[in-house]
Amino acid sequence: MDLTIEEAYKSMINFLEKYYQRTNSDDIGGLLGDIMLIDEGRTADPASWHDWIESVERMRMKSEK
Repeated sequence: MDLTIEEAYKSMINFLEKYYQRTNSDDIGGLLGDIMLIDEGRTADPASWHDWIESVERMRMKSEK
């Protein structure tokens, strides 16, 4: 299964939302607030999108080895 970076990001959010619904973890709730997508696909905390892109690039590099 191939996902775009945005689809993978939305999947991660969905996973964390379900986890939050089960646990009501304040830490997860805070994280979800930061990574929430707002206007035009931007995140509430712009640094979180940058962190996501860096993470994707690291994983791609690992899988190429």
